Amino acid sequence: MIYVFNTKKSGTRQMDGSVSLPAQLDQIGEFKALFEHLSSILPLQMRNQFSADKNRFKQYSLQAAGLNLDYSKNRINQTTIKLLCELARARDLPVAIQAMFNGEHINQSEDRPALHTALRNFSGESILVDGKDVMPEVQNTLNRMKEFCWSIRSQQWRGFSNKPFTDVVSIGIGGSYLGPKLASQSLKPYWSKQINCHYLANIDGSDLTEVLQGLNPETTLFIVQSKSFNTQETLKNASACRDWFLLNGGMEQDLARHFSAVTASVAKAKEFGISEQNIFPMWDWVGGRYSLWSAIGLPLMLTIGYEHFREMLQGAYEMDCHFKTVPLEENMPVLMGLLGIWYVSFFNAQSHAILPYDHYLQGLPAHIQQLDMESNGKSVDTYGRTLNYQAGPIIWGGVGSNGQHAYHQLLHQGTQFAPCDFILPLTSHNPVDHFHALLVSNCLSQSQALMQGKNLQQATLELEEQGKSPQEINILAPQKVIPGNRPSNTLYFDKSTPQTIGALIALYEHKVFVQGQIWGINSFDQWGVELGKQLGDKVHSVLLAEEDNVMNGFDSSTQGLIAAFKSMKHKL
Repeated sequence: MIYVFNTKKSGTRQMDGSVSLPAQLDQIGEFKALFEHLSSILPLQMRNQFSADKNRFKQYSLQAAGLNLDYSKNRINQTTIKLLCELARARDLPVAIQAMFNGEHINQSEDRPALHTALRNFSGESILVDGKDVMPEVQNTLNRMKEFCWSIRSQQWRGFSNKPFTDVVSIGIGGSYLGPKLASQSLKPYWSKQINCHYLANIDGSDLTEVLQGLNPETTLFIVQSKSFNTQETLKNASACRDWFLLNGGMEQDLARHFSAVTASVAKAKEFGISEQNIFPMWDWVGGRYSLWSAIGLPLMLTIGYEHFREMLQGAYEMDCHFKTVPLEENMPVLMGLLGIWYVSFFNAQSHAILPYDHYLQGLPAHIQQLDMESNGKSVDTYGRTLNYQAGPIIWGGVGSNGQHAYHQLLHQGTQFAPCDFILPLTSHNPVDHFHALLVSNCLSQSQALMQGKNLQQATLELEEQGKSPQEINILAPQKVIPGNRPSNTLYFDKSTPQTIGALIALYEHKVFVQGQIWGINSFDQWGVELGKQLGDKVHSVLLAEEDNVMNGFDSSTQGLIAAFKSMKHKL
């Protein structure tokens, strides 16, 4: 069954029971109107728009949930915004937003809600899923997390030798790893001095070795995070950690004291050796990459404490309220989503760069990469039709001024352009000398340079002042031209606090949803990931098999690579 929350989007049912499907995005008038408008935007230079309009910054800036967005350095005018919002309404975005918050089955392919917003619902109102209010269970889980963390942080709950815990190892992958790790890194100034948090995800013996090296089994707590408790990478790492624990002084009866789990499969977690009182729930209506706000955030709560974790939820809730209630034209996630569509579907931009100017936000590009690309990396719409337009850009980026000495060259002069999000706290947790002013100046100058560029006349004048000959200038001047007119947003806020980090992550969650709705993509499934898992299981079984006649059904490349692995294995 495909749940349809919108009859307009679902098409019209005919007398014979067949359904007349709605037009695809590129066939509707609002999309075509934007293409017509594009021809008037292409000749415009942003530097000239700034010169002509001294209020451009004020006109294209807004605030929400403690975050400020400057989107003035975009190839837009008021008509662009008007037409983009008309496109959003034509694709029933306001209806879809309400449907998500109401707990309707907007994850159509899996016939379930996408209700991560319920995990940070401070309204006091009920949220129904198939007629059942989920808020009591959400609140009960949050209370259990609070009690669990208090017992660990207050040293009431200790390891098998009665020593207090000093280290927590979070074992997960994908959304069970990237979200909590990002938040944990972002909020390191709020960490407890008594507990260190380690994240284990990669199915690589080197990662496992590096994490466990130096840890004491007497003072280490493991949290296994897997909705199904069947994720290959997570279970392999969890089993290795259990073996390490048992080989280094721990006993079977001690597992309950040192292992906990976040899962929907209580029986499997208990079979692993985890006590039921240490198992926290996951729900079908929360996808992995949207699960930070659930018990998946347990390692984060252990490191920053319940109150700071609650502040992060509060920040996300404030962004939810903004997204749910503010008109499209003034709605931060909506405008960011629409600008992304503008560049991907109309300018054919292939990628989007996330550029945080904050050491603690170094994990943000990786988290948004998974959030965006796993959600909207699709080539068919929710009716199974091939997309006739570009969607789902490649997300990449890195931290601060480091990137300026790496890939910013491409941003300024490459043959392909990538819209950028600059992310900037205005104050630092570690105010050393004038470091932060220098960091801020780097951030602001990069967005300015992308917009402004350098023309041939300016490049020529520079070279003349350096005393270069006319022949040298003819060769060098074109190489020093920077086209400019390359778009960027700047997201800035007072400081990286639990509240602002919560709002920031929620902002990107909603941006992804906006784009999925308009592109006609289900942002809450990931069938491409599932195929890799299925094939991985088959390859793994062959790699471990002793006989060599089990490779039938694989292509010659895969057979050759398997043979290479098995040959090397025999040599060792």
